[in-house]
This record gives sequence, structure tokens and C-alpha cells, in this order.
Amino acid sequence: MGAVTVRCVDITTLDVDAIVNAAKTSLLGGSGVDGAIHRAAGPGLLDECRTLGGCPVGHARITRGYRLPARHVIHTVGPVWRGGGHGEAQLLASCYRESLALADSEGLTSIAFPAISTGIYGFPAALAAQIAVREVRAYLARATSVARVILTAFSTGDEAVLRAALEAAERRG
Repeated sequence: MGAVTVRCVDITTLDVDAIVNAAKTSLLGGSGVDGAIHRAAGPGLLDECRTLGGCPVGHARITRGYRLPARHVIHTVGPVWRGGGHGEAQLLASCYRESLALADSEGLTSIAFPAISTGIYGFPAALAAQIAVREVRAYLARATSVARVILTAFSTGDEAVLRAALEAAERRG
């Protein structure tokens, strides 16, 4: 099984095969991590994203990394939290599975995720962290090229939530 770690870091600075972008369905940039990734990657990323025709919620698309240390960007669209009764957890889980499957299909070995949907999309951070950890660990338990996954946090509070979810999963086995 591959390694899963948690880091409080600017995802745009990581030297990995791919970073995941918590994107809007248009893939044309936005605020939060989406805007930061587009700014750091430069205009080539936006140009390539324009050719993709968008991305539905729960799915993923891959582009080059351009000026980022990461060689690729995997764009995934998380769900907006609407109280939990509208399939939000399943859609968020799909974001992680689809991103990992895309990385695997490209033969990538290292990938970093932000906390998808927890910003302006309002997904509860603790529940999102549990879903992220569960999906990543389940994916890494089978044969995959992905050997290293970094779950990134932008604040120490978010880092603590991710660490707690990872530690709880590791205790359960």
C-alpha cells in the first residue's frame, strides 16, 4: 500500500507528478485553490482547460502543469454542500476515486490533494476529511502506480482535521 501523509502547505509549491485542483465545472479558474493553481501555472493552463469542455461534478480531467513544480494538474469538481441529503458524500468520494484513477492511468506515482469542497462549497471539513482518507486508502490498497498521496491543508486547523481522520483510519486498520 502506498503512503498517505498530511501537510500544511501551499499545494502549488509541491514537486509531485500531479496536484489536484478543486475546480469549477467550467475549469476556467476561480477563487481559492482553483485561482491559486491557475495563477501559479500561468496562462497555458487556462488555454488547455478551454479545450476540455468543462467537467461534471464528481469527475476529473488532466492537464499539464505548466509553470508549476507538479508535472500535471488533475481538475476535479466537488459538490456544493446542501445539507447532506443530495448525494454530496458520494460525489465527493467520486472526486477522489476519479482523480486517483486518472493518475493511475497516466502511470503517475505521486499526487497531492487539497481539501475538496470544504471552502466556499461549504462541505463540513471533518466529514470531507473522513471521505478523503477512506477513498485514498481504499484506492492505494489495490494495485496502482500511485505510491504517494499528500493530503494538503491551507491552515493548521484544517491540517488537524485531516490528521485526525488519517490517524483514526490507521487505528481501525
